[in-house]
Amino acid sequence: MAVITVSGPPGCRAEEAARAIAQRLAYRFLSESSLRMLIAESYGSETSVPPPLYAPALEDLLAHLAAHDHLVIHWNGAETLMPSFPSSLRVAITASERYRAGSLMLDHRLDRAAARRLLSQLDTEARNLRRAQFRRGSAKPSDFDVVCNAETMDPGEEAALVCAIVSHRGLTEAGLLPPGRQAEIEFHARLALSRLGIAPAGRPALRAKTFANRSEQIFANLLDFYRIAWEYEPRTFALAWDGKGTAAESFTPDFYLPEFDLFIELTTMKQSLVTKKNRKLKLLRSLYPNVNIRIFYQKDFQDLVFKYGLVPTPASA
Repeated sequence: MAVITVSGPPGCRAEEAARAIAQRLAYRFLSESSLRMLIAESYGSETSVPPPLYAPALEDLLAHLAAHDHLVIHWNGAETLMPSFPSSLRVAITASERYRAGSLMLDHRLDRAAARRLLSQLDTEARNLRRAQFRRGSAKPSDFDVVCNAETMDPGEEAALVCAIVSHRGLTEAGLLPPGRQAEIEFHARLALSRLGIAPAGRPALRAKTFANRSEQIFANLLDFYRIAWEYEPRTFALAWDGKGTAAESFTPDFYLPEFDLFIELTTMKQSLVTKKNRKLKLLRSLYPNVNIRIFYQKDFQDLVFKYGLVPTPASA
């Protein structure tokens, strides 16, 4: 697959360059405004995703899109997500303040003083937005693979240069994002979103529950993200009885997944308590051999989703 990000400050015509690149390569072009619309559609509204979570929401969306199309993206800051994507190319369009103010003069029919004031305002807004969404107000030179100077290259020349690099690297021939890599990128992005209870619109909403710890709540959010039906502590298993036949010891697993007939016990406790819990699970399995139950630590969330088949196991990347 190929994902090309094109970034640049206000007034350097970075979006125009991005469109020219997409047209020459016959890639799908996605502007910041179109990506915002897709995120709003996915999560119910744009305000459903707070600015600090725009990065994982965008990463999750791009993983899905890159599995179906080669992409050219114009969104300042998206280049920081590209280390997760194989066969990506990060392009920066730059220009002097004088040139950028001149562009605004033409675009908005302003005199130079008014254009400079507008440029200062737009630069401040861009820095603040980038800091809110990607935790940095400005890009570093090392964030990019290619830098084009808009003062000496027009969008057509910039597109020709990028296309030559794409051809040299064989990005198009590399194919689309492999299913295994897509699943891995989506999982980590969704886990970040799940920590604050963010889930796409139309997926099961998290039921109001009082969880024993934060890990259980995150895990429930993540199950909702993957459209996996769940029940919280639906059954208690007796493990030992007194002389009157009353349960003297019992165990209540955290989750039950009815689609898989699977009980799940999560734990982040210290080792001494884990040992006690493991003893109970061993006893439960001996008393109820037909009950399917597994114990997982927080670090095993990804194994739970992939290795244990709660979603179709992706092909190897």
